[in-house]
Amino acid sequence: MQTTLSYIKEQLRDYYPESEIKSFYYLIMESVCRLDKQSVLLGKDTQISPDEKRLIEKIIEDLKKFRPIQYILGETEFYGLSFKVNEQVLIPRPETEELVERVVDEYQAKGERRRVQGEGCRVLDVGTGSGCIAVALAKFLPETEVYAIDISEKALEIASENARNNQVNMQFFRHDIFEDWPEYLPEQWDIIVSNPPYVTQEEKETMAKNVLDYEPHQALFVPQENPLLFYERIADISQEHLKVNGRLYFETSAVHGKEAMEMLKEKGFGSVRLFRDMAGRDRVLTACR
Repeated sequence: MQTTLSYIKEQLRDYYPESEIKSFYYLIMESVCRLDKQSVLLGKDTQISPDEKRLIEKIIEDLKKFRPIQYILGETEFYGLSFKVNEQVLIPRPETEELVERVVDEYQAKGERRRVQGEGCRVLDVGTGSGCIAVALAKFLPETEVYAIDISEKALEIASENARNNQVNMQFFRHDIFEDWPEYLPEQWDIIVSNPPYVTQEEKETMAKNVLDYEPHQALFVPQENPLLFYERIADISQEHLKVNGRLYFETSAVHGKEAMEMLKEKGFGSVRLFRDMAGRDRVLTACR
């Protein structure tokens, strides 16, 4: 197995930093050989079969083209759950886990009152993509009623599969949020959550090749002249369809977080707060109707 690590390092040293290559190694061994990190560390003499070797070589060739490892392997982990991903959906990122954590923590903090009063909770994930936010909420808040919408049929297919694989019951619908509210969706919600597109064309110039070449641009980019396009639309939807005291949760960017916060205040939302992620960047925006 040490030979495999040496081979991967040799092949990728001109493409990626050593720390990232080491991460690739553990992911490849788990996916191809079904060995977790601890088993890999303990199993230096484990033999790689010819079929496994060929698959590893194919993965290395894809990595040299800067195709994301998550798309190559077809799966990734998010909030402790396994998610299928491909080029139709964004790769779930650790920063988005912090958005889910905020929703879960705030809901559970109020959970005892809800149980006493016999109240339910209806949640809407706007622009669900892989379904990572909605599925995680449905999994860790099983008493909630979770819906998810997206404009992409192909993304919804992936999200639905992820819901089945993680054994959660929820509902998915195709909807363009810039169109009128559809009859097939409920009118009122307790929680609306979204990680909408927020990268401007100017910011695009600084993005990594693996993101630009492979991840869906529709889920990433907004017009340079209107970076809050999706935030404003979702805020307007929330003003109409959130229950009184309902909660709105956004993932945002460090660049436009404060601007989005001021926009929510101007639209009349209360308890508007902007939280930083573990890297110290503005990331999670919350508000109350």
